[in-house]
Amino acid sequence: MELPDNTKSILEKVTHCIITHNHPDHLDIAAEKYLKSTNIPVTCSLLDEKTFRKKGLNVVNKLEYWNKTSFLNGTIEGIPARHGYGFVAKPAGNVMGFFIQLPNQPSVYISSDTIYTVDVDKVLREYKPDISVVAAGSAQFDIFKPLLMTVDDIVKFVENAPNKVIANHMEAVNHCPTTREKLRSILQEKNILHKTYIPEDGELIHF
Repeated sequence: MELPDNTKSILEKVTHCIITHNHPDHLDIAAEKYLKSTNIPVTCSLLDEKTFRKKGLNVVNKLEYWNKTSFLNGTIEGIPARHGYGFVAKPAGNVMGFFIQLPNQPSVYISSDTIYTVDVDKVLREYKPDISVVAAGSAQFDIFKPLLMTVDDIVKFVENAPNKVIANHMEAVNHCPTTREKLRSILQEKNILHKTYIPEDGELIHF
């Protein structure tokens, strides 16, 4: 997919970068060049630190799972994530979600590319994030089990989220069969669409 027309104006506002994992649909060559040219500080998993430093990125925070550290006058905590059901999660590599709490701002849980796990459930139920972000494309290769939550698990995520949910990671790569329209329809049937944002490319959401 081409980047939306307002990409440049959005990027001009960026002061920090959080990278969930080293996959090209999350960090491509253009993104690497941008982060290096701007020297934007990067937060990532401890397991990815060496890889990102070799790329020339300005890694300032490296987190372990369930480790909380200071971030923008608040805190950020690394949350375990599992990129796939069954065997496929192993070659999918290191993945980390993040729970962010900033002064006078809604708390944010970025679940990352993950299936629904006990760790995801714990954050939703115990941390009670104000905003939860779920990768909802149901990605799957021609072989192996899905790489992301199935539609049933997306529904469970939204149902168990205590507040608003942002569903992303749809209609950008060809192995993500769940579309925005399909997800809206399913969430409407379950009567939980009202708590879910399904943004278009480049759409800004204000909280």
